Amino acid sequence: MAFTNTQPMPIQEGFRNQRLTVVPRRVVVEACARPVTRRLLVTDTGYYPAAADHLMERPSGIEESVLIVCAAGAGWANIEGTQHRIGAGMALVVPRGTPHAYGASASNPWTIWWCHLRGTDLSELIEEVGASAVRPVVPIRRLDRAVAMLDEIVTTLERDHSPASLTGAAGAAWKLLTQIVVDRAMPTPGDPLQRAMAYLAERLDSTVRVADLASLVGVSPSHLSALFRRATGGGVLAHHTALRMAQARNLLDTTDATVAAIAHEVGYPDPFYFSRHFKRMHEASPSEYRNRAKG
Repeated sequence: MAFTNTQPMPIQEGFRNQRLTVVPRRVVVEACARPVTRRLLVTDTGYYPAAADHLMERPSGIEESVLIVCAAGAGWANIEGTQHRIGAGMALVVPRGTPHAYGASASNPWTIWWCHLRGTDLSELIEEVGASAVRPVVPIRRLDRAVAMLDEIVTTLERDHSPASLTGAAGAAWKLLTQIVVDRAMPTPGDPLQRAMAYLAERLDSTVRVADLASLVGVSPSHLSALFRRATGGGVLAHHTALRMAQARNLLDTTDATVAAIAHEVGYPDPFYFSRHFKRMHEASPSEYRNRAKG
């Protein structure tokens, strides 16, 4: 039997080798008052393999947000009257209070890992994931990593519902959601952003014109700049500078090379200009940075 958080609701039948744990509502209330788990809390979680005839209908939604990761097969969801298909490597995110129904494909039943979530930070996390009632299905870049974190959540809460276990499950859920955010921002192999980033990483010793780079990867300069801002928070040249400075820090930390040699290595013919630029970014000259105690 699978239960909603409002009243018991049967699934069509049990699933062989399924896993399921529901945190008692009294424990949920107590956890929502504690410093860490009030920010993010897993209230229910489970694993349904090859879940033929799986069906859940909640016309009024529930108090928690629902996260389902499809590991194999396929399923469907009806969110506020709009139908969506969910395949392997996709996640369904249903915000709290959203009317919904979902179930397994009749011809290719899904295998899913799922959890219900509460918390004061949850709405912001869901927004960063890019999910909403209008767009509830998001891709999972690394399915193996997502499944491993959900397995950790299920395993932790199968053991007990102590404050420590609830905190551990919350940490894994936070990692899962933030990893989806990171994967969403970063490029997929072979796309223009990934090729542009790879090109910049290979040319730390030289300057690159945005227009030339955009032409190389087949997009307009404005579109390339927008891709970089979305992924990194800054523009193309800012990203290239960050890569060059990261290499400079690495050389300062791991070699005895002179500042002039390091400046040349990362594309600054004038070591004095490099030093000024480095100090502006790090609030320390290259020599001061090298002499700092680290670790």
